[in-house]
Amino acid sequence: MNELFGTLSDGTPVHRWILERAGVRVRILSYGGIVQSVEVPDRHGVSADVVLGFAGLEGYLAHPEPYLGALVGRYANRIAGGRFPLDGRTYALAHNNGPNTLHGGERGFDKRVWDVAPVEHGVRLSRVSPHGEEGFPGRLELAVTYTLDERGALRIAYEAVTDAPTVCNPTNHSYFHLGGPGSGHAGGHELRLAASAYTPVDDALIPLGGPDDVTGTRFDFRQSRKVGSGYDHNFVLDKGVTEAAVEVAELYDPASGRVLTVSTTEPGLQLYTADQLGEPFAPGDGIALETQHFPDSPNRADFPSTVLRPGSVFRSETVYGFSVR
Repeated sequence: MNELFGTLSDGTPVHRWILERAGVRVRILSYGGIVQSVEVPDRHGVSADVVLGFAGLEGYLAHPEPYLGALVGRYANRIAGGRFPLDGRTYALAHNNGPNTLHGGERGFDKRVWDVAPVEHGVRLSRVSPHGEEGFPGRLELAVTYTLDERGALRIAYEAVTDAPTVCNPTNHSYFHLGGPGSGHAGGHELRLAASAYTPVDDALIPLGGPDDVTGTRFDFRQSRKVGSGYDHNFVLDKGVTEAAVEVAELYDPASGRVLTVSTTEPGLQLYTADQLGEPFAPGDGIALETQHFPDSPNRADFPSTVLRPGSVFRSETVYGFSVR
């Protein structure tokens, strides 16, 4: 079902779609492709919303920078210097993170109204990003499908084509707190990540050299342990790029018993412990697990490529599964 959620200042309506299956309820907005809420039961069968969101459209308009639950792109994460080379030409992008480009620029996918159509057990969002939008080349046609499977897992499938060489690296930017609203800092959650390496970054969160081994460092989550805080880093998933989604992470909240698993086709996962989150939330109120290619890949020939060319189809899938322990 869908309902009117609000109206933008130019009169554009924003709708909310509600998905329900296997005891899970998800609300999706046409504005930004935002996952507004995900309600799942705890070990006692009591449901609560496990993602951060705002009750009304005005909250998202007033506080855009956390990208709460949004689809971000054309390029998730950072591109150093707001520029990248492709086929002998350098493209200049919008600078919205100091000298760098973050999550697609000043008005990325998170601030656009998407076309939405129902599909079986879900919705299909689509939009055309014109050539030159935020400086990116090529006319990109993108579709993102949200569905709930028979177990109540939220599946996010991306598909894109272009009419000229470009880069494409979208993701969803949900913040999870498995304890539900009002549960405080999420640093007590326990995390397991199938990642033997991560990409060290400079003060602007731009990758430095090649990936470093996590052994003996605070970046080693190969065995489940408390997350804590102080992370906004890309982890190099051991599986690499895969055609089918492979489980790469598990987040567990001992208090509620809720478990979140993350499966993806992507080669990287950005762990962000939301240390910079501001009002009306508090630092550490949620944990983002953003599946994507590595930051600044368009400027790094040694990273997995994000280049999309005419005649090729970009496909990616991430699955968020929910259970209790």
